[in-house]
Amino acid sequence: MLDIETFDNVRGGNTVYKALAHPVAARALAALAGRIGSVAVVDPEGFAGPLLALCPDFDVEGVYVQDVLAIGQVRGGHIARALTALPEARVRTVLIAAFDAGRVAERLQRFLPAGAEVLTLDEVKLPAAWRSVPERYLDARNFATNFVFFRDDGHFATRLTTANYWAGYGAGKVRFFHILFDEAGQVLAEWDDEAPAGPGGYVLDSQAMRRRFGLGPFTGQLFIHATGIAGHDVVKYALDTYATDNGPSLSCTHDANAWPSERFAGLPAPRADERVILWVQNSHAVPIAAGGVALDRMGEGMPVALDTDIPPFATLALDVAELFPDVQWPAQFEVLAGRHVVRPRYEVQRGDRTRIAHVNVERGDLKPDEGLKTLHPEMGRGFLLPFPVPPRGRFRTIVLPTPMAVTEQNTPLRLDVFAPDGAKLGEHYFGVLPRRHECAFDLDDMLPEGALPEGGHAELVYDFRLGGEANGWLHALFRFEDRQSGHAAESSFGGHIFNTLMVYKNEPQSYTGKPPGLSTRLFLKLGFDGRQSFCVLIYPASGPWVPQSSTELELYDGAGRELAAARIQIACSGSYIVRPLEHFSVDDLSAAGETGYVLIRDATCRLFGFHGVDDGAGGFSLDHMFGF
Repeated sequence: MLDIETFDNVRGGNTVYKALAHPVAARALAALAGRIGSVAVVDPEGFAGPLLALCPDFDVEGVYVQDVLAIGQVRGGHIARALTALPEARVRTVLIAAFDAGRVAERLQRFLPAGAEVLTLDEVKLPAAWRSVPERYLDARNFATNFVFFRDDGHFATRLTTANYWAGYGAGKVRFFHILFDEAGQVLAEWDDEAPAGPGGYVLDSQAMRRRFGLGPFTGQLFIHATGIAGHDVVKYALDTYATDNGPSLSCTHDANAWPSERFAGLPAPRADERVILWVQNSHAVPIAAGGVALDRMGEGMPVALDTDIPPFATLALDVAELFPDVQWPAQFEVLAGRHVVRPRYEVQRGDRTRIAHVNVERGDLKPDEGLKTLHPEMGRGFLLPFPVPPRGRFRTIVLPTPMAVTEQNTPLRLDVFAPDGAKLGEHYFGVLPRRHECAFDLDDMLPEGALPEGGHAELVYDFRLGGEANGWLHALFRFEDRQSGHAAESSFGGHIFNTLMVYKNEPQSYTGKPPGLSTRLFLKLGFDGRQSFCVLIYPASGPWVPQSSTELELYDGAGRELAAARIQIACSGSYIVRPLEHFSVDDLSAAGETGYVLIRDATCRLFGFHGVDDGAGGFSLDHMFGF
């Protein structure tokens, strides 16, 4: 496992990790290591561990610390020595493992080994053009980055859609920098583009990139870095995968979550007529050694390692049946990722159709929360995990609860189903599901034929009638199947407390401040190449809230100009399917173009949404939306 810290659910993201792992910084580190020879590393901030994990090329004579309590600790594979021993180091270079460490360098001058020069990590800072906050290098806004599964292989193309949502937070000139890696981890192209001046849409289509740079077919990953930003420090996006060989495949997913994790979960086993491919994409400039990534059947405790090296920034397609040939749906897997990869994608192949989805972070810091069993009545039903039930004449909906914490040994669950007007139609009690359960529930088994002809939604909730434990990190996989074409889509997400004025810990979650988060800003991309976009908006409520939403649909073009607006109302505990063609004129949608989008806003309640596109021929995509 890599000796790095990436994200903490209390402190947030570790900017030092991003500063050292950034592909541009990684190049500079490798060049520095090759230039200076044997080096003594002074570690005033505790950065030596991640530094040497992400750049093991340094020939380290020793690691030196000033804090006496740190003497003897292991730092980057070395036993930390007292800084007073530095003058005896037989090196020509001393590297201070810190940024903006000029004062530390001055203090060390009379303690350096004879003839040694002193350097700091300022040597590997990103170029000025890549920084949003030049006066504070480790400001998180200097590292608004993400990875994208990007492919154009003659069968499938990929299409990233986002917006300059930073403009709404007062950002000035926003720019996107890109590095495209192929399957072997080699750089195919590097470029930068200016974002729209206002809150306009931004699209990267793999076919356009091939034409722009004269590229052949490829499968790999795209690194994207936004500069000049304000507010959010994460690049959020929607990602479509569509067929280019006249095939029927169509799928969508969303941003990769920019932080490598020790574990992920929610990877489904294949059905008898399926293949499940896990796309393992190295997020770092150091190889993943054979055995560095493994799969384990959920609840089994007998992981099977991938016996293959993966080069820096390379992509490997892992057929899960190669490691577990006898495990089938509805079993599920954990991914023991060793902090080598950001949230990976998986691909389900069935006949001539394929669909893309993602696993989720399995947390190692959570323990059962006894407070959820006696949650104050003011919190109503507490944590909810809402998901759409598309019109049942066409679609079948299946839900698979997915344990998402290392300590999660059981989950007491109930399923509540609601009509679009908020009326509760029924419930299903799962019982206390063990960690190794194989319970994929088809809503056809509880709803009568003819129910929800226009769709609706359902919510997973904790139910302690027979005991069990809960941690507030409730997750599930949702699978939607077209009854006629056989086309399918799937998505997964986690639960929250929704629409209560009272607060439990950090819930109801707020994206930009302290809880409770009681408003909505959701991004709905427009269709492309004749495919029509849509979304399912859900108004979940843990307890009583305003009876009807006051939801604004705002249509923007690629330059960020608002072209039109419409208003809808959604009943509390209800849902609403939004099709842009039903709310905006053909002329306005044409003016918005394929880089336009619909911003969904509501100041009265927090909505949850799933978006997708429909090709009109039995193909569709459906995944949860992102907000900002």
